[in-house]
Amino acid sequence: MSQNIERAELHRALWKIANDLRGSVDGWDFKQYVLGIMFYRFISENLTDYLDSDLAEGESGYASMSNVDVAANPEEIQDVVREKGFFILPEHLFENVRARANLNNENLNEELQEVFRSIEASATGVLLEEDNKIRGLFDDLDVNSNKLGSTVSKRNGLLLKLLNEVGNFKLGRYAESHNDTFGDAYEYLMGMYASSAGKSGGEYYTPQSVSELLAHIAVDGKKTVNKVYDPACGSGGMLLKFAKVLGKENVKEGFFGQEINLTTRNLAVINMFLHDLNFEKFDIAHGDTLLDPVHTDIEPFEAIVSNPPYSVKWEGDANPLLINDPRFAPAGVLAPKSKADLAFTMHILHWLAENGTAAIVEFPGVLYRGGAEAKIRKYLIDGNYVSAVIQLPPDLFFGTTIGTCIIVLKKSKKDNKTLFVDASALFERSGNKNTITEVHRAKILGALAQREDDAHFAQLVDNSTIAENDYNLSVSSYVEAEDTREVVDIVALNAEIEQIVARQAVLRTEIDAIVAELESGK
Repeated sequence: MSQNIERAELHRALWKIANDLRGSVDGWDFKQYVLGIMFYRFISENLTDYLDSDLAEGESGYASMSNVDVAANPEEIQDVVREKGFFILPEHLFENVRARANLNNENLNEELQEVFRSIEASATGVLLEEDNKIRGLFDDLDVNSNKLGSTVSKRNGLLLKLLNEVGNFKLGRYAESHNDTFGDAYEYLMGMYASSAGKSGGEYYTPQSVSELLAHIAVDGKKTVNKVYDPACGSGGMLLKFAKVLGKENVKEGFFGQEINLTTRNLAVINMFLHDLNFEKFDIAHGDTLLDPVHTDIEPFEAIVSNPPYSVKWEGDANPLLINDPRFAPAGVLAPKSKADLAFTMHILHWLAENGTAAIVEFPGVLYRGGAEAKIRKYLIDGNYVSAVIQLPPDLFFGTTIGTCIIVLKKSKKDNKTLFVDASALFERSGNKNTITEVHRAKILGALAQREDDAHFAQLVDNSTIAENDYNLSVSSYVEAEDTREVVDIVALNAEIEQIVARQAVLRTEIDAIVAELESGK
C-alpha cells in the first residue's frame, strides 16, 4: 500500500514539475523536452552502472574518467556499443553535464547539442543501419528552439531547470530501481500529456487499462510467444504490455511495431529503452503500414495488438495495385478510401500466425456499415477468423467518448461460432475518464476462455446466424440488454390508487363542510 502511495506522490510531483516548467510552450510539444531529458538521464545511468558493475572496491567509477582516456580505447567502446546499442563519453553523461551547467550555463544549449549528436553517432559504423536504434531519437529535442525562450540566455535558463528537475526526480539509480520507476514514470507522463492534448494526444496513446486487456487477450493464456507486433504502435505502450503480462524474457524473438508519425515513432523507441529492452529485442519502424509495411521478412506474429487510427483516409481503390496485395486480395474488395479501419484488420489477419491471436480496437461503425466493409466482414465470418467481438465501455480513450469495440481474430478456431461480449458496463470512473479495472478485465477474459452463453453479458452465435443477419457484428444485435426497469405489481398499484381516490373524496367532503361553515359566518 505504501508503495502505491509513493508511486501516486511521484506521479503528482512529475506532472507538477512538467507542467510548471513548460511556460508558454504547448504541453504536447513540451513533452519532447521532459521525456527527452528523462531518456538522456536514463541511458546515462544505465551505461554508467553497466560499466561500473565490475569495479573493485575503492576504484574510481566511469563518470570520473576523462573523454580523452576513454577515447584512447576504441575497441572497448565498440564492444559496449555492440552490447548496449549506444555509447556516451564520461564528460557527456547527464550528471556531469548537469554539474557543469550549474556552474556556468552560458553555452549549455551548444553543449547539449554536441552531446546528443555524439550519442546518436556512437553506433554508426559499429552496428548495421537497421540495428542503429539510437539514431534520430534526439531530433525533436531542439535546444535552440524559440519555443524555449526568445534569447539564448532564456533558453539556457529553461534547459538548466529541466536538467535539475529531471535530475531531482526520485526515480532511484537504474541499478537500484531495475528500471520499473523510469518506465512507469514515462508511461504516466505520456498518459497525462495525451489527456491534456485531447484528440491530438489520444491518437498516439492508448490508456494502459485497455492496453493490458489487449495484451492478455492476444497472449491467450500462453506462457511464452515468439514475436509480438503492433502495426500502428503509437508510443509503444501496447507492445510493452506484453513484457508486463509475460515477462520480456518470454517474448522469445522480440517486439515489433510500425508508426507513421516520426516523432511518435521516436517516443516508442525511447519507451523501449526506458523499459530496458535490449536494442536487439525490438524494432520500431517508421512508415505507412498499409502502403509500405516494413516487417515483411519477419511475419507472421503469434500475438498482435493494435488500436489503429479511426476512419483514417488511405489510397484504397485509387491505387489499382492494392487489390492484388496478398493482404487485401482475399476479401475481393478494399476498405473505403475514407475509412481504412478494415484495411488494418486485413493486414493484421494476413500477418497473424496459424496459432496466433490478434486483438484490435475498432471504431463501432466497422461492425455494421454496408458496402465494401460488409463484404470484408463476410470474408472474415465465412473464413471463420473472428473469434470474438467485445463491446467496450464509453469514454475510455482520450479525444473521444464513443464506446469502441475489440475484434479478436484467430486462424485456428475449434468451432464455427463467434462470441459476443457486452462489457459496456464494466468500468470505473477515474478522474475525467472511465477505466477498466483488474476485476473487469478478469470477467472479460473469463468469458473469452469459457466461450459460453451468459445472460445479458455473453452470447456464442453460429456464424450461419451472423450470415443471415447480413454479417452485422454489433454486440447489441446478439446480447440482449438486461431490463433494469422496476417490476410493477399492477393489482397492488390499482388497489393503492383506489385508496388514494377514496381518501381524496373524503378530504373533499371535509373541505366542502369547512368552506360552507365559513360562508355561513358561524
